[in-house]
Amino acid sequence: MNFSPKPSRKQTAHDWLEYLRQSNGLGGILAKTEDLAKLKVTISKALSNVGLEHLSSKIEAGWHSGSQDELFLQVGSASIATRLQQNLPSLIKELSALGLPCKGIKVKMKPSSAHWEVKPRADDQKNKKIVGFNAVAKKSWEDLLDKLAPDSELRKTVERLLQRKPK
Repeated sequence: MNFSPKPSRKQTAHDWLEYLRQSNGLGGILAKTEDLAKLKVTISKALSNVGLEHLSSKIEAGWHSGSQDELFLQVGSASIATRLQQNLPSLIKELSALGLPCKGIKVKMKPSSAHWEVKPRADDQKNKKIVGFNAVAKKSWEDLLDKLAPDSELRKTVERLLQRKPK
């Protein structure tokens, strides 16, 4: 059998980038990632020119699926969305000046993630089985046992109850 030699472990980052670009599937993902990074930089420049540079870190951008002329911006709060809506014409003009022509921009709020999570209790009282009697209950049964006749069936039953060991 003829096997191809194993690749050298001393590959540089450039070699790995070439591999990612050439491989099926990963090349497309890498290209989309690079495009989104360039888009983010361009939007940051446009926001800076409009006077909204402080919002660039709070915006996620992407193209509307199926079209490359409608930009889609996701923001985390309604105040940011409103501020962007007020400045959309200026933002579209700045993006066109920076070489990113788009006919429209849609601003959407992304769903807020929960800052809390539901965890089960460490010692859930509902699911705990009661084991044996507590001190008060045991004392009550013993007092009843003293009051019963020595040969009664009820006395034998209470004795068995008190002798039973908790599981």
